[in-house]
Amino acid sequence: MKLLHAADLHIDSPLRGLSSYEGAPAEELRTASRRALENLVALATSEPVDAVLLAGDIYDGDWPDYQTGLFFIRQMIKLREAGIRVYLVSGNHDAQNRMTRSLRLPDNVFMLDIEGPETRRDEDLGLAVHGQSFKQRDVTDNLALAYPDPCGGLFNVGLLHTALTGREGHNLYAPCTVDHLAGKGYDYWALGHVHTREVVSQDPWIVFPGNIQGRHARETGPKGCTLITVDNLRVVSAEHRDLDVARWEHLRVDVGAATDTDGAVDLVAERLRDLETGRMRAVRISLTGRSGAHLRLWSEQHRLVNEVRSLANDLGDVWVEKVRIETRPLESPDEGAAGVLADLRRTAVELRADEAAFRRLITGTALLSGPLPNEARGLGRIDPSDSEWLRRIGDEAVGLLEAMIVEGREGR
Repeated sequence: MKLLHAADLHIDSPLRGLSSYEGAPAEELRTASRRALENLVALATSEPVDAVLLAGDIYDGDWPDYQTGLFFIRQMIKLREAGIRVYLVSGNHDAQNRMTRSLRLPDNVFMLDIEGPETRRDEDLGLAVHGQSFKQRDVTDNLALAYPDPCGGLFNVGLLHTALTGREGHNLYAPCTVDHLAGKGYDYWALGHVHTREVVSQDPWIVFPGNIQGRHARETGPKGCTLITVDNLRVVSAEHRDLDVARWEHLRVDVGAATDTDGAVDLVAERLRDLETGRMRAVRISLTGRSGAHLRLWSEQHRLVNEVRSLANDLGDVWVEKVRIETRPLESPDEGAAGVLADLRRTAVELRADEAAFRRLITGTALLSGPLPNEARGLGRIDPSDSEWLRRIGDEAVGLLEAMIVEGREGR
């Protein structure tokens, strides 16, 4: 048999803050999750697969209207027309208590129970699917412990939305260990919740397929599903297949050879031209390395960003989401500057040793103490609640001051 394992569809996931980006392909990104699901259905019917396994977070949360649910049902009907059954569990984003609207699912779609684990058997196919849906968002119990024993003579799949023992960037829902899962005796564990593909184990198979469409700049690289081929009740292969229609990339470009802004843009151009074609690319660019253009890049930052975006426009389906300057001065400081820089770095370390105090310092500045427009806040923008944002803003401040000190003394 062939099975298709996907998770974290997040249909109609909102894309916050895109309106503040000049030239952002908002419509393409807004509909990307739907088009990725259409790709999933097309793959399932073209293989063809015998069943589809959806391991939670089909939706991003409560529907603003019924159109989100209707779209999902239309896609499931296409699978029914191809004779494909669908087994799914809800996750933390679409847990029962988060959804105020619902629609009856087609008769080829089986949503596993919220009150406890259950088993769905397909004797003709030779498949048993065990699983439990989330009743509420914050599931902190080890659901896997209560999953049923495997069914003899069938290929046994465990369908579970979990973070296992924890994964960076993901809350610890339905925690469990690899040993807990392996001890059940199932042939394949179809997991969801973690948005990065990971083959946790091959004996037994325990797989996070990742989400089917990257939603923001931290979800980079290919996104899709896992195609499972089974023979004689054993997994023969578990292959990743791309489904995403818009791919997020993070290019780190060493501009150490650049002496000015134009030279840095030329180096960025080389990397952008190397991007794979065939789908839209949303790209974040970080300029790195020790460069004689360091202070020039900061002083001409506005021109730099727009030169890079103009270049991307010329390349076609490439949109530059952000350009970050993470370079360092080229020259080693003289003796006088070295002492000042040592003091600067020591002070920076002391300030950032207490994250809460550093956050209060940053948010108390004149720029952030007053009201900010909504589009200026949030993921990838001004977000003092985010530890990564605090670290980056501290690093950028220190780097800029270092350049001003070194180049200022050299100009004396």
